[in-house]
Amino acid sequence: ELLGVLRTQELLAARNLDGGEQFFSRANDFGYSKHPDETLKIWNKEQVLADVVQVIRTFRPDIIVNRFDHRSPGTTHGHHTTSAMLGVEAFDLAGDTNAFPEQLEHNSVWQPRRLFFNTSWWFYGSRENFEKADKSRLLSVDIGAYYPLSGLSNNEIAARSRSQHRSQGFGTLSTRGSQEDYLELIQGDLPQDKTNLFDGIDTRWTRLQGGKAIGDILYGIEANFNFKNPSVHIGELMNAYERIHNLEDRYWREIKSKQIKELIAGICGLYLEASADQAFGNPGQAVPVSLEAINRSHVGITLKSVILGNATLEDQNLELTENKRVQLKRNLDIPKDAQYSSPYWLKDKGSLGMYTVAEVDRIGLPETPRAFHATFTLEIAGKTINYTKAVVHRYSKPDKGELYAPFEIVPKATVRLSDNVFIFSNSDPKEIEITVKAHADNVQGSVELPAPKGWVLKGQPKEFHILKKGDEQTFSFLLTPPSYQDETFIAPVVKINGRTLSQELVQIAYDHIPTQSILLPAESKIVRLDIQKIGEHIGYVQGAGDKIPESLEQIGYTVHTIQPDDITLEELQKYDAVVMGIRAYNVVPELKFKQRYLLDYVKKGGNLIVQYNTAGRWNSQFEGIAPYPITLSRDRVTDENSEVKILAKSHPLVQFPNSIEPEDFDGWVQERGLYFPKKWSPEFTAILSMGDQGETSKEGSLIVAPYGDGNYIYTGLSFFRELPAGVPGAFKLFSNMLSLGKEKIKTQTPIKG
Repeated sequence: ELLGVLRTQELLAARNLDGGEQFFSRANDFGYSKHPDETLKIWNKEQVLADVVQVIRTFRPDIIVNRFDHRSPGTTHGHHTTSAMLGVEAFDLAGDTNAFPEQLEHNSVWQPRRLFFNTSWWFYGSRENFEKADKSRLLSVDIGAYYPLSGLSNNEIAARSRSQHRSQGFGTLSTRGSQEDYLELIQGDLPQDKTNLFDGIDTRWTRLQGGKAIGDILYGIEANFNFKNPSVHIGELMNAYERIHNLEDRYWREIKSKQIKELIAGICGLYLEASADQAFGNPGQAVPVSLEAINRSHVGITLKSVILGNATLEDQNLELTENKRVQLKRNLDIPKDAQYSSPYWLKDKGSLGMYTVAEVDRIGLPETPRAFHATFTLEIAGKTINYTKAVVHRYSKPDKGELYAPFEIVPKATVRLSDNVFIFSNSDPKEIEITVKAHADNVQGSVELPAPKGWVLKGQPKEFHILKKGDEQTFSFLLTPPSYQDETFIAPVVKINGRTLSQELVQIAYDHIPTQSILLPAESKIVRLDIQKIGEHIGYVQGAGDKIPESLEQIGYTVHTIQPDDITLEELQKYDAVVMGIRAYNVVPELKFKQRYLLDYVKKGGNLIVQYNTAGRWNSQFEGIAPYPITLSRDRVTDENSEVKILAKSHPLVQFPNSIEPEDFDGWVQERGLYFPKKWSPEFTAILSMGDQGETSKEGSLIVAPYGDGNYIYTGLSFFRELPAGVPGAFKLFSNMLSLGKEKIKTQTPIKG
């Protein structure tokens, strides 16, 4: 969910560059999906289709372009193909009064004119095949067009917007110059003029009743625009604004009112702002807000009044003379029943594939609408115009300068647990740390931790008194697990003045997006395992980043991070086993020179576990990633509930010190594994078999080979997801991998909590 919030903001940052509008459905990205059939088992097709139809009816496009091919399921990401399939289906449904009639209470049907698929030669397999293909339904588009007014080409803008997707590593070089791309007509009528997508579609002001008079004004301004003194057009623009404001067509009235207001503000150099003195407020609090208005033109403008939140300030009638700042200081009164700020799609618990959104009018929106605004009423050229600005928090940092953050409404206190998952490897109790953070001054209350059935808790409730906003207090509770294996959840409860809170405040702060504040349920998974291990000290070489070391420490291992420069045979021999983090060979170039020491460690009796690496990125650099030949592939099993068969039932990996059964693969999350080897030398033993529906079984998820006196293990199983999620069977299997080769040790050491 947090990654989704970040990527949402990155999409909005991209739209700020390319001018597009971004919409969302209630479907979530539950992980990689191979096929639409799998996708639509997890997504609720009817709900997602309804969302697509609603967005079409709301946005009212004349043309729709599918980015993916609806006719080729199974050839690319299942989510992607599904989006295309839904786009095709929604094309006709959006104009059908019998389809999702509940939407028509606040909307109207809309029938787009054309549906295209954005194709290219590589969809045909080769340029030669493309040259031979029937192109009668294809339109050629030059996507390298240059825009002199912006000084950028279309593909330069595209590269800059794509590069906003930093969490996905999508930064890319710009390309320049003419570049042909193609659109294949899927539904609707083919334009007679194939150089114009909108051929036959009226895009002029005459499209609207009452639009001709507006068009006459605006076309005239466009033809004779005064670039030296654009404010001479204000009278005509205000006349056009008034006519737009009175249009009967609400859809175009809202769009064009917004656009012409931005134009008027730009010509006048108009700056309006409502900045709170602080980034957070609490329900029932009065927060000082600075209101600022500046007119940086010769145009006469009067500030008539300001509405802040629900309060209308006294009439101002202040003349905004050229480049003279007007400032007002007022309090924003936050109602006692004000809702807390958080993404609307995370307010209620959803399913594996769908978010739950109770407020249907918010479906499609990229963000929760801001809670508080200031509306400035101005008089320009004898006519009244309103500008609404969200309340923000403006501040500065010495190393970054002026910054803006959204103004958020938060509880007086939030609470968090020290870990997302607590693993109990035996019946010994563990201390559970709970931290209460104040978001107001002088907060008093109590915190307690209700114990689930079968678990015993000592040390509750505890009183707290936090004097200063931003300060924290941490409390410890002693939790004793049951004697049997169990999985459940714990959630702390904070009580303040009779009000119960159980939420954690998470902030996402990066330079390329506005700071995001998310309220999530404060809860952690607790797992009582029945597990054993051999060995104690584990060496870990970090790769692309995962939480496996912390997970192993929870079951009693001592994990030592090994820096690449420190990899020597002498260093490695200190450890009972050495684990390579996910994609280590992809992201740690030093391993090119250190691999021989890792294999020498195995040869001398060590136990090396190599987790998944992406295929094709290491072959040229890392000859001999394993002691014997293996060939990685893109094979993966995305269904976390797919059947797992144990092939090598007598192998120590599934026998010692924990017996592994097929039910140990129950409860896995997101996937089974990825980037399995597809070929390996006879020295390797394949331990497991698994596969997605409609595919052959894959046997490369876990392979092991003796080498010298030690053992080499390669695994594509998604332990980096399963261990942090507290999946018991994954812990048992990983413990077996770490203990491999130690079967001769007679005493099996129970893990100490």
